[in-house]
Parts: sequence; structure tokens; C-alpha cells
Amino acid sequence: MNNDNAIFTTHDLAVGYRNGKNTVTLLNGLNLTLNAGRLVALLGQNGAGKSTLLRALTCDERPLQGSIMAGGKNLLEMSQKDRSRLIGLVSTERIQAGALTVTELVGLGRQPHTGFLGRLDDEDREIVHQSMVDAGIIGKAGEYMASLSDGERQKAMIARALAQQTPIIILDEPTAFLDVASRIETMRLLQTLAHDRGKAVLLSSHDISQSLMLADQLWLITTDRQVLTGTPADLIKSGAMDHLFENRSIHFNPQILDYSF
Repeated sequence: MNNDNAIFTTHDLAVGYRNGKNTVTLLNGLNLTLNAGRLVALLGQNGAGKSTLLRALTCDERPLQGSIMAGGKNLLEMSQKDRSRLIGLVSTERIQAGALTVTELVGLGRQPHTGFLGRLDDEDREIVHQSMVDAGIIGKAGEYMASLSDGERQKAMIARALAQQTPIIILDEPTAFLDVASRIETMRLLQTLAHDRGKAVLLSSHDISQSLMLADQLWLITTDRQVLTGTPADLIKSGAMDHLFENRSIHFNPQILDYSF
């Protein structure tokens, strides 16, 4: 992929975890790139290291080795506030926000810009409003988070990330708890944010077919813990999709863009 629009890169990155005195490396030698205006899907079987990689990329956990550059700066040397101006994160963790309205939740996305007290001025409120419009949740602006469906709740969380006005949005399994219709709607929303808003969007997913249809690029974690990158068409053509699962009786079927026995 052309790197002229690269706004996020890793250099010789290694990720894993520490277990007492031992260090367990899950993935290493990673040289990855996110480009503005592109939707990237991270695919891999359970336990492959997807969430660990995303936590390292957002500095929620420090990588074992290597560097991460975003906006021309070393992400690992930035303050949390400066990082939150570059990366909007939507995690799988269910935050306790049931007592907040959608507008109040999305307004929290302005904290990197408003400071600790979080007072919103007219410009902030307009950004919050537009973020809800862009995420397709404006119709629920005055409703409490506790009353929303899972799909609506996910839209509100995406709107909060949009309100941060970051060039990069990273999402960990954004469709994990959604029904089929909501999964498709969420994936199409993320594609629109990348293509029409110029965001660099990275998401991890188990939804193979939707990722292949809508993502511009895949990061594919293989069974031997290599990370292969490329367009969906290129990775399908190369046979890389057959290295996603250890069970060799499961084969990728290009006709249905999914796996079958």
C-alpha cells in the first residue's frame, strides 16, 4: 500500500506479556502502517494476540520492544493527554455509563481538549452534535445509555471517539455483541468514517466476511504468529487466508468469503 498518507507506523514492534520473571512474546518484528482514509481489519483466531497488539498500539500496555510513531512523534514518549488527541479508542469493556445521556457520554470525548473540569463551550457542543450525527445516533441524543440497544450503545461509543477529533480510531471487536443487522451497519459506518472523513480506522474482528467485503486492508495473524498485511483480494489470492486457524479441516471458501469444513 502507498504510504504517502501513513500517519501511524510501528518499527520492529514486539508485543506480549510478563508472567512473573518470564516474558512471553506473542508477536514480534512488526512493521505496520495505518493510512489516512483507510479501514484496516485485524483478523486472527482466539488467543492469537489481537487484543494484546491493540493494547500495545494504544499504549494501554507497553510493547516489549520497538517503537510506535503517530503524527510524526513517538507515541511511547507522549503524555496520555497528547495520545488521546491522536487516537480515539473504542474497547470491548462495558463502561458504567447507564446514568448518562448519549449527549453527556459523547461530551466526554472532548476531555482531551477541555481539560479536567470538562466544561464545554459552544464549539465543543457543536462537535458533540456533529459526532452524534456522523455516528447515526443523534435521534437518541437525550436518552440514557441504559435504555439503548447494543447496536445503539456501540454507535454512542463511536460518537464519543469521533468527538475527540483524532485522526486515528482503534476499535477492539466493535461488533462482538451485535446482531447481524447491527454488525453490518457498524462496519459500514466505520468504512464511511475512513473514506468520507479521512480517518485511519483499525478494528479487530471475528466477522471474516464483512471484513473482507468492507476493509481496505487486512492485518492477518497466522497460526505461526506472523502478521501478514495486504488488501483482501491479495491475501485471498496468495492463500494466506488458509493460515488463520490451526484446525486444518477448516478451509477458506472464496465464494462465500468465509470458512467452511
